[in-house]
Amino acid sequence: MTPSAHERAFGLAYDALRARWPGSTEERDVDTPYGPTRVHVHGPVDGPPLVLLPGGSATGLVWFANAPALGARYRVHAVDLLGDAGRTERRGRSLKGADDLTAWLDALLDGLGLTRAHLCGHSYGAWLAARYALHAPERVDRLALVDPTRVFTGFRPGYLLRALPVLIRPTEARARAFLAWETAGTHPDEAWQRLYALASTTPGRKLVAGGRPRIADLRPPLLVLLAERSRTHRAAEVADRVRRTLPEAEAVLLPGATHHSLPLTAPERLDERLLAFLG
Repeated sequence: MTPSAHERAFGLAYDALRARWPGSTEERDVDTPYGPTRVHVHGPVDGPPLVLLPGGSATGLVWFANAPALGARYRVHAVDLLGDAGRTERRGRSLKGADDLTAWLDALLDGLGLTRAHLCGHSYGAWLAARYALHAPERVDRLALVDPTRVFTGFRPGYLLRALPVLIRPTEARARAFLAWETAGTHPDEAWQRLYALASTTPGRKLVAGGRPRIADLRPPLLVLLAERSRTHRAAEVADRVRRTLPEAEAVLLPGATHHSLPLTAPERLDERLLAFLG
């Protein structure tokens, strides 16, 4: 079948961002009951495994600026999420709800040969990471949540109003305008913005939702990195809630960061905090 104009544009943007990863990065397509999952793998073969889950429309490639530092010590596995744009395919078992996502992650870790791993997610990926840590705590060594959404609090109404046009009638222009509003002053990478806008308008995307996880039941050591200028929620209030609910967890504000500018803007600060936490 001849690819559409959108598929060709997305493929070019995807490959352009993939070229920003270290030269030793491997591409793996891991079979799962839900279809093959694309994973970008970088770092020493014998390094402790670190699984990275991106936010919606970001693709696993969004971690390109973090991969060199994280991959110096850990075996990084950056995942294209099931149901989202990218090179993970939906094929086989139907994706119906949040339980399917945790079952998919079980199968993915099995396919990667990972009995246990450190788990780090951003935004929607952080929601999924938290759910998975509750589902299979024995498989998560340490859990890091980067500006998590729908984990400790809901979305701010103003953010939802801005996001609604992109969700209802997505266009590249609307996705770009939304990004410009939320990331004002941080100047995210242009190649990634191009990919994000195309991902947001990809036909057939299916980001399944679910309730907020029971965070009081989280067992793995937890780090929560919050964007000081996030428009999705009030970061200081989220930090207070983390400390009240899970006193042993670390909650850190990243100065100047916005929600969608993470993890690729000023990656040194994020990498430093994450590496110190992972030990």
